[in-house]
Amino acid sequence: MKHKMKPESLMMSHGYKPELSEGAIKSPIFQTSTFVFKSAEEGKAFFEIAYGLREKHKGEKTGLIYSRINNPDLEILENRLCLWDEAEEAAAFESGMSAITTVLLEFLKPGDLLLSSIPLYGGSDHFINKILPKWGINVASFTVDQTKEDIIKQVEATGLADKLAMVYIETPANPTNDLYDIKGCKEIANLFSTPEKEILLAVDNTYMGPLWQHPLKHGADLVLYSATKYIGGHSDVIAGACLGSFKLMKRVKGLRTFLGNMAGPWTGWLLLRSLETLKVRMDTQAFNAERVANFLNHHNKVEKVYFLGNLKEEDGEQYQIKQRQCLSNGGMISFDVKGGEKEAFKFLNSLKLIKLAVSLGSTESLAEHPATMTHADVEFAHKQKLSITEKMIRLSIGVENYNDIISDIDQALEKI
Repeated sequence: MKHKMKPESLMMSHGYKPELSEGAIKSPIFQTSTFVFKSAEEGKAFFEIAYGLREKHKGEKTGLIYSRINNPDLEILENRLCLWDEAEEAAAFESGMSAITTVLLEFLKPGDLLLSSIPLYGGSDHFINKILPKWGINVASFTVDQTKEDIIKQVEATGLADKLAMVYIETPANPTNDLYDIKGCKEIANLFSTPEKEILLAVDNTYMGPLWQHPLKHGADLVLYSATKYIGGHSDVIAGACLGSFKLMKRVKGLRTFLGNMAGPWTGWLLLRSLETLKVRMDTQAFNAERVANFLNHHNKVEKVYFLGNLKEEDGEQYQIKQRQCLSNGGMISFDVKGGEKEAFKFLNSLKLIKLAVSLGSTESLAEHPATMTHADVEFAHKQKLSITEKMIRLSIGVENYNDIISDIDQALEKI
């Protein structure tokens, strides 16, 4: 029986042939805007396929035309990204927000209804709740406290149930680590689908990265990443990704071509470099996060810790979702200090090893204040309802020695 290699092994070579690049063991950066055709007939064939004028013939390969459409660095990157999520196709973007907005613009039109979970990353929240309504797209939001039945009634109460076009969720949620049931959300989408119109489920999987949760296996149609985070993981590149079926990704890539927000070859090359160490980095970050969370759980100046590893059977549905969906407790921790903004800021300003900066999933540990930073633009009532208060701190745990991370947190808490 043929041995099937793990994705972490295939990250070194999958999709790349050294003999096509002078034998270079690593893919070169194909820093070119355009590609030479061998003949006019070949150019014609490439364009016919690229613009969907016809399907590929059996055994026919997609040719390179122009780096806004395709580039070797992007093609290799997208092939490797598919391995973790076992997706049919992937598309790389120049930022996480460009991946998210392209998907929303492709599958929503004026008059449609979008059903989204909250909380979301602040940028996603702004685009969904402030930008989409300007274009006549209606939005309904639901929280982790609502049952499936509650959400169904909420959609029906809008009077736009027949206009529902997409369910959009972020799980675990940023910054509360709330878990949404991917399978349950797809069941809601299916309930409102018809033979003529399938309601899609899109999942932002940035918080778990491609290792710790695989939404497509639980019913999602599209999975989205800010590849800046764990995938890039070195705080030196901005990128995004979307993965799904050939059918859906053909539409996503089509709009990407005309919006022109594809990742460039340099971005693609940097991500290829990062993918080789993705598992090693994420395993270390999860290992460290377990120990940091355990420390915070027992500190007298910490009121509450939001960490997947804290979920127990008595937490009911949240614990059950974690057991079904999550392959790790992750590397993200939020916690409430005893006090408010003054005490939270004192902690943040006293850190020495941990950097005060937004973003997450990088090699260095980061800390930030969601209420006034990443989620500053979220409606105040929503923030209060979702526990995104002045006393909340969000940590992204890096690959440093965990004793050093804990020591830094300890000395900063003592300054409160």
